[in-house]
Amino acid sequence: MSNSANPSAGVKNIVIVGGGIIGCTTAYYLATHPRFASSSVKITLIEASRHGVAQGASGKAGGLVAKWAYPKELVDVSFPEHVRLAKEHNGTDRWGWRLVNCGSWEGRGEVVSADSGTGVGAGGKRKSLEKTLGLDAASKSQKHSGLPDDLNWVKPELTDSYLPMAAHGGTAQVHPYLFTTSMMELAKEKGVACISGKVTAVDIDRSRGGAHVTGVTYTPNAPSADVPADEPQTLPATHVILAAGAWSPKILPALPIAGTRAHSITIIPARGTPVAPYVLFTEIALPAGVAPGPGGARQVSPEIYARPTGEVYCCGPGDDSAVPETVDDVRIDADACESIHAHVASISPELRAGTVDRRQACFLPVVSAGGGPIVGAAEKIAEGLVVATGHTCWGICNAPGTAKALAELVMEGKIKCANLNKLSPSRFL
Repeated sequence: MSNSANPSAGVKNIVIVGGGIIGCTTAYYLATHPRFASSSVKITLIEASRHGVAQGASGKAGGLVAKWAYPKELVDVSFPEHVRLAKEHNGTDRWGWRLVNCGSWEGRGEVVSADSGTGVGAGGKRKSLEKTLGLDAASKSQKHSGLPDDLNWVKPELTDSYLPMAAHGGTAQVHPYLFTTSMMELAKEKGVACISGKVTAVDIDRSRGGAHVTGVTYTPNAPSADVPADEPQTLPATHVILAAGAWSPKILPALPIAGTRAHSITIIPARGTPVAPYVLFTEIALPAGVAPGPGGARQVSPEIYARPTGEVYCCGPGDDSAVPETVDDVRIDADACESIHAHVASISPELRAGTVDRRQACFLPVVSAGGGPIVGAAEKIAEGLVVATGHTCWGICNAPGTAKALAELVMEGKIKCANLNKLSPSRFL
């Protein structure tokens, strides 16, 4: 991968579009690459939200990091990188890194509300988050009964079965907002610049016998001494890394990326309530008397994540609502959030007695053509253009592997840490 805007120069001018976990982690890996030098490499990240980085799924996800996630090409690089990052930067205290127990729970819920809803957001149809696709068939088919002795926030008498989803050491977690913002802060310490503005186009020069990126056009979110707000500006670049998640097709329409909206809540248990470190993927049979969902179904499947901060994160199913103009325009369906609370409270008196702290929604980027994510050089479109999106629910997990691969691609000309041919943009564009 050459310095396409000025092939004769040794200077790299790298623009990263998107301040989610992929963009922020890529900024960090670029700035800590052995070939990075502030005199010859300039890195700028542009984020569309007026509120800073980590405003989308990267700040509102569960934060699961698993060896059983997918695709394996990224997982096998990412998991050990998570371990390394946590060790080097005190991730335990800084972003809540820890190993965690993870299991599949099936059982019955108690009546909490006569109309608990489905958890699906208004305006969209239900979509699976497909988080357990990476598990092998044998793991999915086993049945164990009885709760672990230390799982103290689910009623044992409501449990039909519990199955560990991985051996100890195979699943970990981070607080996604803290991890993403920490990556950005560490990148800034190395000299990465951050701009608040909405990118509207990747600028491409086709006058020299080929297509080469020359920069991006963006609209600043706020005025400065040199740049007025809401007036389009051009930022020169030799390399553009498009990492805008579900918003990537708004900049590069050829990308086969769709958005899945997911609602979630966080619960603060009552003071003095111990919360054992477990993540549960549940199948809850709601009792008679509770209003059924579509087709008469009374089965709901919230995910529940106990966090080291003391809060408990709970998310419901996805839906196919349209992706709005920017992350700041994401709409939250209050009823969907209340349904999630009712569902998890039906199996846990501790969560029932807790206080709902946050009600939120985000869009996960999904490759509509199947497979993915899409990671690598998009040379069919332009030299110097790199794409990194479509990570579904595993963006937090697979960010370090993605970032390491992109840093190698931009700084050394090729990806060396893994064979990512199956994820190449050439397969999707």
